[in-house]
Amino acid sequence: MSYQPRLREQYKSEIVPALMKEFSYSSVMQVPRLVKISLNQGIGAALTDKKLIDYGIEEMTSITGQKAVPTISKRDVSNFKLRRGNPIGVRVTLRGEKMYEFLERLVAVALPRVRDFRGISDKGFDGRGNYSFGITEQIIFPEIDIDKVNRINGMDITFVTTANTDKEALALLKGFGLPFKNQKKS
Repeated sequence: MSYQPRLREQYKSEIVPALMKEFSYSSVMQVPRLVKISLNQGIGAALTDKKLIDYGIEEMTSITGQKAVPTISKRDVSNFKLRRGNPIGVRVTLRGEKMYEFLERLVAVALPRVRDFRGISDKGFDGRGNYSFGITEQIIFPEIDIDKVNRINGMDITFVTTANTDKEALALLKGFGLPFKNQKKS
């Protein structure tokens, strides 16, 4: 038998039955699933120092285990001294095993390393079952050597699911262990 990430096994054995019971789906195929995780890091200072993009690619590749690609500006913005075709950030899209492995490292190792961490906000849903949140420092990931960091950068992480509503997506992501804040209902 080949290697299966722990969260994929947990999804099949625990999360699917729990969601079927909670939302009373008639088929297993109706249960929402995680499609991909997208990581995006904007590096605005790369307009003056081109090496920052290379450092960003190297850091994002070590965090995710998948080669990162630079994001290129699509238009000229004179106020920011930005030209079309300039690299302005780094992005990675994770699917399959690498997605589950990254999610497990994010929940078990990286998020607990955030200073004064009380959970992530549940306000990042887009109405169609996708969730986004931001991280202010990339040094929370153990793959990053703090001594070699040139600049502290944040990143945006987006979870794309097949859920139809935000409530279903919230239940799915809680099943995967994402630590949401306990919000008081008014």
